[in-house]
Amino acid sequence: MKQPILIKFGQRIRELRKERNLSQEQLAELTGFHRNYIGMIERGERNPALVNIEVFANVFEMSLSELLKL
Repeated sequence: MKQPILIKFGQRIRELRKERNLSQEQLAELTGFHRNYIGMIERGERNPALVNIEVFANVFEMSLSELLKL
């Protein structure tokens, strides 16, 4: 069963990616993560490590607290 927090985080990542007109593949290149991992995050299927959440924050040029405003 998917956890609500993972679904919310995935929606946030998708929203930020689309605001920047990035494909999942482009975001994967920027983060260094595999494209499949990006998709799994966006669908709430993966529980990313804190260090990976920081990578997303850096790529989106925002603080962790800004990124985590779900």
